[in-house]
Amino acid sequence: MPSNLLDFSGKTVIVTGAGSGLGRGIARRFAEAGAKVVVHYFSSEAGACDVVAGIKAAGGTAVAVRADVRVTEQVEHLVARSVSEFGSLDVLINNAGIYPMAPLLEMTGAQLEAMMAANLRSVHLCTQAAARQMIQQQRGGAIVNIASIEAENPAPNHAHYDASKAGVLMYTRAAANELGPLGVRVNAVSPGVIWREGIEQAWPEGVNRYRAAAPLGRLGTPADVANACLFLASGAAGWITGANLVVDGGVLTNRAY
Repeated sequence: MPSNLLDFSGKTVIVTGAGSGLGRGIARRFAEAGAKVVVHYFSSEAGACDVVAGIKAAGGTAVAVRADVRVTEQVEHLVARSVSEFGSLDVLINNAGIYPMAPLLEMTGAQLEAMMAANLRSVHLCTQAAARQMIQQQRGGAIVNIASIEAENPAPNHAHYDASKAGVLMYTRAAANELGPLGVRVNAVSPGVIWREGIEQAWPEGVNRYRAAAPLGRLGTPADVANACLFLASGAAGWITGANLVVDGGVLTNRAY
């Protein structure tokens, strides 16, 4: 029934990088939909614990788990802990990543490698571990990777970030192709500029440019991205895999010339 399509009661969801920003909003939205949420973090322990406390206060179920998602053994621990806590793993949201800037001509090899490890290797390791668990359970599963509109529309001083997110999009399609026959769907969400506390003060000209360029006239919110993730992980998207859902207020509809 339509009323049940976005019901995640009885399902376990891992949200990586859920101690702040987008991850926090995504974790909260899945909890509101009835899911048992694993709030992953690496450095933001206080933020992750705050998310868990908020979910529990609202009557939901959640646990905070620390892991370095660039390291195979720690990713395997994250998945194993999720299953030991809640009995299964049904959805993975690959949200963790970094967003530093560096001019192309000054970018070091170490900066490039760090970006790829945080934004692309982590997606592979988490997808691999989660998919193995989902396949073993024999009840299917869904994986949603957080990419970016910069995967298709490059930004200055972001060659390494843009490349990492473009890699996430192709990885999503490749994973969807291989894992679909095994019952696991894999999709991506590409957000535009998302509001955060202080962004108008830190980047006023950029915020104004984005609002002017977006047909919907505003920045995105974590809830906008969370809703897209909820849809792609739900039964409402049961015949969707390998897709990239752009959540940008329409910015990419603008003419390039």
